[in-house]
Amino acid sequence: MSDPQRAHTAVTGLCWGDEGKGKIVDLLSPRFDVVVRYNGGANAGHTVCTGGQTFALHLVPSGVLHWGVTGVIGPGVVLDPVELLSEIDMLAGRGIDIGDNLRISARAHVVTDYHLLEDRLAEQAAGDRDRIGTTARGIGPCYADKMRRNTAIRVCDLLDTRALADRVARIVELKRKTFQALYAQDGDLNAEAVTARLTDCADRLRPFVCDTTAYLHHAIASGRRLLFEGANGMLLDVDHGTFPYVTSSSTGPWGISAGAGVPPQTVQHYVGVTKAYTTRVGGGPFPSELTNVIGDRIRERGREYGTTTGRPRRCGWFDAVAVRYAVQLGGITEIALMHLDTLSGFDRVGICTVYRSADQNTRELPPDAATLERVEPVIEMLPGWTGDLSGIQRFEDLPLPTARYIERIQELVGAPVNLASVGPDRLQTIVRGGPNSVLASALERRTR
Repeated sequence: MSDPQRAHTAVTGLCWGDEGKGKIVDLLSPRFDVVVRYNGGANAGHTVCTGGQTFALHLVPSGVLHWGVTGVIGPGVVLDPVELLSEIDMLAGRGIDIGDNLRISARAHVVTDYHLLEDRLAEQAAGDRDRIGTTARGIGPCYADKMRRNTAIRVCDLLDTRALADRVARIVELKRKTFQALYAQDGDLNAEAVTARLTDCADRLRPFVCDTTAYLHHAIASGRRLLFEGANGMLLDVDHGTFPYVTSSSTGPWGISAGAGVPPQTVQHYVGVTKAYTTRVGGGPFPSELTNVIGDRIRERGREYGTTTGRPRRCGWFDAVAVRYAVQLGGITEIALMHLDTLSGFDRVGICTVYRSADQNTRELPPDAATLERVEPVIEMLPGWTGDLSGIQRFEDLPLPTARYIERIQELVGAPVNLASVGPDRLQTIVRGGPNSVLASALERRTR
């Protein structure tokens, strides 16, 4: 295996998002030169807590909180320029200037006002049975236009203001007719207003825009280290997730090549992030969900409310079947286990080890949501632990039941847990691992 101190690395979520990827990217970033977002859009919510401050990032790569690290928004991202500029302004107001340390792909597709409107109208029209539970950030409609091609707008189109107005006028006219036919309203869409909004954004974004594919290839050739930041959990992947209750992009490591523009062999280390329990936001099957006081207690202790939407997250016991599937799918080399402190104080803690259906037990994730909705989780209960974990710095100092819980997770999912988070701050992190562990390299940097 390649030297983890020099290897390009990916950080991806192992469940349905909200795993804590932002903290892990923040911890690892000082070891890297470039942090790359390759999928998703403003539906991502990566939270970083440091120095008494909390940063909620949706589009800006988490690595830019560190001096000398460049953030890249790749061609696989769908970019809401209004949201991005708001985020840049927020960071500037808190003493973090985004200047030459941000690159935006000219090939990235643009989320517009009509994408946001379409997202809301489609969800309202779907009804309770067919509603996906999107973040209403226009992600799905923008990716759909990307596939249609002739109704898409890319970042490079924003820079050609003369042609932009004509393009927007044509698309808005088509959207208005479509919305009227499907939803009996068009939200008073106005092409001039949409164009003016995009043009204003283009003036400010122009200095950041470049051919990020060429930029990354040059970075690799010059020996710079790349860290790829996944935006959504692997179980939300459009091809491999719990379809149709998924996002609209390739969320796992397989999305890096297309979404960033680098060869598949670029990445050598794959860090998977998961909580010590499992959560989900929006619709879709969730076998280990706890719709009782225990689930409520996990939600309140873990402050499980969406970074992007504020919605309460559904909570349940750790789903080892689902995580094992993601570990195998993504070739995960090591795991960061988050929110371990949230489970302190429970007499017993559970792990879903098997799915039971009418005629058999399985450790495989069914390919369709309807089948997954019907399975029953087989829960293995282990002794819980008490006490405050937030000040613990070494695995050896964890309570014995906590250590055994981690060991059981490793055994079930097939990858080593080399990091445990015991609080939101950088300092509240326990790291272990041998010479091939990327997470172990975060140990000497976590105090910065």
